[in-house]
Amino acid sequence: MDIDVLGALAVRENGISITPTAPKPRQVLALLALHADQVVPVSALIEELWGSMPPRSARTTLQTYVLQLRALIATALEGSDDTERTAKDVLVTLPGGYLLNSDGGTSDVREFDRLAGMGYRAIDAGDFPVAAQRLREALALWSAPAFADVQGGVQLDMETRRLEETRLCALDQRIEADLKLGRHRELLAELTVLVSRYRTHENLHGQFMLALHRSGRRGEALDVYQRLRATLVRDLGLEPSTALRRLQRSILMAGPEAVGKTAAVASVAGTGPRADRLVRA
Repeated sequence: MDIDVLGALAVRENGISITPTAPKPRQVLALLALHADQVVPVSALIEELWGSMPPRSARTTLQTYVLQLRALIATALEGSDDTERTAKDVLVTLPGGYLLNSDGGTSDVREFDRLAGMGYRAIDAGDFPVAAQRLREALALWSAPAFADVQGGVQLDMETRRLEETRLCALDQRIEADLKLGRHRELLAELTVLVSRYRTHENLHGQFMLALHRSGRRGEALDVYQRLRATLVRDLGLEPSTALRRLQRSILMAGPEAVGKTAAVASVAGTGPRADRLVRA
């Protein structure tokens, strides 16, 4: 089974799509696919479909959706060489829930986690070229926000936010690796878009300040700080973090030849709970 959720939902068994078009069965498959090879409790599926006020027929209706998914799976299995594998072997009923058996297939989420993990370990080892490459490969798996074409309920909305946080973390670290490699000019266009999208994300703003300063645009780097400060004060009633204020002072005082020494400050600016200020434009 091949599973893609980092963008549009696409689940294929034996190379054939088993993704339904109806919204509710699509939600069920999305949650099962994200947690492939793990039991998804009936309670979680019911909450996803109907929130805190499920109808009395919720369990029966859920069973109907499962049957619809199994019908799609059965059709996909018709051309398989494994004639003994049935739809019930793929979408398994277990005590308390259901399990989607991927049978060792691919998952873009698992591949993202694998590549991002390699990137993080490379950063820890100081191997920034490998880190940048692996994290770039991980981020390339995203074609759009997770579950972009699925009508999400409580569970999927929560999972979508979690996945977005993992993407932002990988993006942050890839930019950090690129800065270490002196790619500041190459980053300017990307960071211009990112700080507009994430208007209170301190680490992205710190990285943008560094990239601008290293490109000989100190005044613009300081303008980025002032715009961020105004947004934080207006929207959240908070001042920029101590580390980001330290970065600003470093840029004010440093000449172009000294800006490389401020890279560590930018990294600190993105750590801790204050780094989670993510407000979309």
